[in-house]
Amino acid sequence: MINRRDFLKTAATLATFPTILPASAFGADSRPAPSNRLNCAVIGLGDRGSQHLGAILSMPGTQLLAVCDPFRKKGEASKAYVEQHYAQAASAGSYKGCAAYQDYREILARPDLDAVFIAAPENWHALISIDALRAGKDVYCEKALSLTVAEGRAMCAAVRRYGRVFQIGTQQRSERGFRFACELARNGYLGDVHTVKVSVPGGRSLPLAQPKPPPPDINYELWLGPAPWTPYNDSKCSFNWYFMSDYCAGWIQSWGVHHIDIALWGQPVLMASTFDMEGTAVFPTEGMANTSINWNVTCTPPKGPKLIFTDDQSGEHGVRFIGDKGWVHVVRGGIRTEPEELLEVRLKPTDQHLQVSSNHHSDFFEAIKSRRDPVAPVEDGHAATTLTLVADIATRLQRKLTWDWKAERFLNDPAANTLLSRALRSPWAI
Repeated sequence: MINRRDFLKTAATLATFPTILPASAFGADSRPAPSNRLNCAVIGLGDRGSQHLGAILSMPGTQLLAVCDPFRKKGEASKAYVEQHYAQAASAGSYKGCAAYQDYREILARPDLDAVFIAAPENWHALISIDALRAGKDVYCEKALSLTVAEGRAMCAAVRRYGRVFQIGTQQRSERGFRFACELARNGYLGDVHTVKVSVPGGRSLPLAQPKPPPPDINYELWLGPAPWTPYNDSKCSFNWYFMSDYCAGWIQSWGVHHIDIALWGQPVLMASTFDMEGTAVFPTEGMANTSINWNVTCTPPKGPKLIFTDDQSGEHGVRFIGDKGWVHVVRGGIRTEPEELLEVRLKPTDQHLQVSSNHHSDFFEAIKSRRDPVAPVEDGHAATTLTLVADIATRLQRKLTWDWKAERFLNDPAANTLLSRALRSPWAI
């Protein structure tokens, strides 16, 4: 870390916090008193971060005090949006209670913040999360959990070491259809489940972009963070980073983790011991992107169902659990079964009932208050992310690999094991 303790000690003494005098402090609205609210910050203000802003602002038991992004204008725009929302909600002429930062460490230095939402690229997830946990914050972190298996394991250890609440942003766990599909699969309503099929959108290629000096609006060093230094261009510091392996393993990981998480939720036997992973992938041959465009991999455990994981070429995007008595196919916004009568199943008291959540953000806030695990705890996010990374490694090495869940290593393959971690750019460290 870059002189982390000295930085936090110095930042905590700076008189830069906004004075928060919402109208609700004087009884001007029906929201809970400020002392009873959960004070939040959002780190990373792209598409996902902006959605978190809206979710937090919609909940009466929260207060959004800070936003952060290496792009100064994103922070300023989000700050203005938050303050306008609170001013309108309280029928006040103005409100000045949200601060904008470019450096996330300034947010973590604030003692008045309870929780942070992390929506930075994957290469930042482990660093920011562990720093936040160490600083006593509860964390909602976007998926995929981490860029490497080693980082994900470090995040799991930090959550338990510091006793914080951690929700991973696999929000499908808060949709009834996904939960019900998993309960059908786990409780024998499909018979013996022999196959699980997972399909998600494929990746993409990117044209080359010319290097140029970073604009004054961005703190480019903070955008790169622990990733290798490469020159700035107008393309990568936006949505396109998903397809560049310095920042993300591609959509085999970052989209794949959503449905792989459901596959593991519905068939935890896939995580019981070991599995063989083999398959193929198509990678870009030119341009900036270097993550898979198409892939077809098979995960075979010694006992339990075979998992087939592909990009969406067949029109069957989603998760399908197939048993010897029927199947269920679930995707966002829809669920189908064969036979159709499976949709009418009512679980028995003796069945396995999965944790119920109807709203991923609300579940996180309820977990903070009760200090329970949320519906998508860190270990589950780590398992789903791990499986997608193992799939990516198998396609890059173009050979069958055997994964050991307990050791979190490949069996008898030192070369593959070197890909389970990455060096961070100095002076960043976990």
